[in-house]
Amino acid sequence: MKAEMIAVGTELLLGQIVNTNAQYLSQQLALLGVDVYYQTVVGDNAERLRHTIEVARSRSNVILFTGGLGPTMDDLTKDVLAELLGCELHYDEDALNRMEQMFAGRGTPMVESNKRQALVIEGSDVLPNRTGLAIGNAIVHEGVAYIVLPGPPREMKPMFAEQVIPWMKDNGLLDASMLYTRMLKFAGIGESSLEDALRDLIEAQGDTTIATYAKEGEVLVRLATKSDDAAQAASKLGEVETEITTRLGRHLFATEDVSMIEVLVNRLIQLQMTLSAAESCTGGLFAEMITSVPGSSEVFLGGAVTYSNEMKERILGVPHELLEGENAPGAVSSETAKAMVEGMQDIADTDFTIAITGVAGPGHSERKPVGLVYIAIGEKGKDTHVEELRLSGDRDTIRIRTVNAVMFRLWRKLQGYG
Repeated sequence: MKAEMIAVGTELLLGQIVNTNAQYLSQQLALLGVDVYYQTVVGDNAERLRHTIEVARSRSNVILFTGGLGPTMDDLTKDVLAELLGCELHYDEDALNRMEQMFAGRGTPMVESNKRQALVIEGSDVLPNRTGLAIGNAIVHEGVAYIVLPGPPREMKPMFAEQVIPWMKDNGLLDASMLYTRMLKFAGIGESSLEDALRDLIEAQGDTTIATYAKEGEVLVRLATKSDDAAQAASKLGEVETEITTRLGRHLFATEDVSMIEVLVNRLIQLQMTLSAAESCTGGLFAEMITSVPGSSEVFLGGAVTYSNEMKERILGVPHELLEGENAPGAVSSETAKAMVEGMQDIADTDFTIAITGVAGPGHSERKPVGLVYIAIGEKGKDTHVEELRLSGDRDTIRIRTVNAVMFRLWRKLQGYG
């Protein structure tokens, strides 16, 4: 079964609204075993919409429309589709009655144009809209299924889940096999290195597919297989996951769609261990990301942003001779990173303390290059570990990559507990 989506609305083309409907529908159709081959966005123009539908029905079995069902004259989806199918439009009495009752309950008159939202294509099945006014339509015509949905996600999503899926089943549009997926998330390794480690598995993939996706700080591996038996699918996915974990387990931080920062905070909560931070070039970014996670107040006691040498001395007690002087290593040095950790440990008395100092750019500092960063992790009762990083990118990228590096290394340390 080949499906495609047509999103209707000039506001989408202008970037005034993000087409989140396409993401949702693609995810849901994949789970139903329906392959989505094309996505199109077209403005509120009858001629262009007509052409888009003609192209779509020449190559797809199922076409889903979102948008263009409102009360105004530029809401053309049903009008254009009905004309192409050679069908008339008529009003659905139940939808009209519901609309009239709603306006009467508000004590406001119903504008005549609102009735357009109750239009139905002749021969189609009505898809009731329990969260809005514009009803949906679904029809199979000459072997192609057309499913018309409202644009607002709060209306489209429940309509798809409650009306469209049963309709597709009743009309034989869903195979017995379903798509089963599993997500593996890795950190501390780049996409190319990860792919190289799995190259033989990717090249030999069969029923179970392996796909990699990268974003800043992590790589996602998506395993997928189609089956009409859940247990059989789980077995297939499990075999591949086990092999991948054997090779890359030290980088695997999650088997669900959660971020490293969430995993880190939840692990600290589980261990009932505390954390503090001393930051320079990241300007509090680490603390900001930690505190964005619900429940972080249980484990993150606080931190200090010591951007200047003076603040490093006054707040953290970093010795002056480390920061300034002819033979001083300077603020951007392993010695200063270590001293920052120790100063923060004295203040917070936490189980773990991290420190960050470096050159985020755009210019050099202390004659040291942009991207030179020192990160330190202190653990109560143990020696402080300091690491030098050489990072590339602009100012914001270097700051983000620094924080990601700290999180991964702290997460690795936490694996040794419990």
